[in-house]
Formats: sequence, C-alpha cells, structure tokens
Amino acid sequence: MFSKTCEYAIRASIFIASQSYQDKRVTVKDIAEKIDSPKSFTAKILQTLVKNNLVYSVKGIGGGFEIPKEILNQIKLSQIVIAIDGDSIFTCCGLGLGKCSEIHHCSVHEKFKEIRSEIVSMLISSNLEELAIDIKSGDSFLNNWDRKKH
Repeated sequence: MFSKTCEYAIRASIFIASQSYQDKRVTVKDIAEKIDSPKSFTAKILQTLVKNNLVYSVKGIGGGFEIPKEILNQIKLSQIVIAIDGDSIFTCCGLGLGKCSEIHHCSVHEKFKEIRSEIVSMLISSNLEELAIDIKSGDSFLNNWDRKKH
C-alpha cells in the first residue's frame, strides 16, 4: 500500500512526535535506531519531512529533530503520505492499472473503492499527537523490538 520510504517516514514522524511531546529533540541516529532503518536512508527521509514543514531541524549543540507540541494535533498522516508518496493512495487502482475509472474499471474496483475510502479516512483523521500518546502509553509500538517487550 505504502512505499517502504513512506512507512519509515510515518514511523519516524511518530517517534519524533512522541519525543517532542516530552520536550525532547532526537538525532538522526536515535530515529534510525528506533524505527530500525539505515541512518543515511533515515536522513534523506527527514530532509523531505523538513522540506514539507512536517518536522523541524535544529542545528548545533543540543540540536536535532522536533515538532512543536502545539502543532502535533494538526499534522495528519495524510500529509506525511503525500509528502513522501504523493497523492496516488487517494485515487489508485487496486490492481495498479493506470486507466481504472468509474466508467471503465478493473475487476476489483468496487470492492477496493470501499477499502481505499476507509484508508483515506484514517489518514485524514489521524494526527501525530494521538499516535505519540499511544506510543508513550505503551498501547502501540514502532518496531518489533518494542513489541516483544510488551
């Protein structure tokens, strides 16, 4: 459904949000370790998130990545997905066909349309604040290592 890059971007954003919620900045190394992603790959993802004003980068001693607490509830998963993968999730064909439409559609069009609608609804309604709270409470996790602890 999402590219690997997008999956890592979502996980990185949630981790940064969970730390920002506690007034902490995190380094690329911290993020890469937490989301189980190569450091250089994580750095490229973070550049895109910073460029799209979804994550903030602070240079110098004590610097790192953060998201101001007061905007955590304003950043939706849909914004992260669009920044990384574009908006194809909102219109894509379930079979990956480029010309699928309401008039001339693939064999799974009607069923996939319902699923896509639910996914889009979840992406638009889910914000980083609620997801960060779930991480901090232990109700959810960001990697398999965290899952094994619970």
